[in-house]
Amino acid sequence: MFVLLLILLAVLFGLGFLHALWWVAAAVLIFGLVHHGRGGTGGRGRGSHSDYGEYRDYRDRQERWDRRYRRQRRGRWMREDRQDRRDREHHR
Repeated sequence: MFVLLLILLAVLFGLGFLHALWWVAAAVLIFGLVHHGRGGTGGRGRGSHSDYGEYRDYRDRQERWDRRYRRQRRGRWMREDRQDRRDREHHR
């Protein structure tokens, strides 16, 4: 089937030298092939809903990790801040 489409494309391109409208038809065929090759509008093409869903899942996982990390490290950061304040006061 793909070979037949390539032959049709070659014929349309060749006929384009006789009349430019055939080049338009060849361009439409190329656009259709490329668009279909990307999965069309229902597939995983650029900007599809599935891409947004994957990004949203990634963002949610990142936020959960950030919250967990902040909770685990909060006590250590507070101790380090207190130690820094003591060191600054001591060096005055």
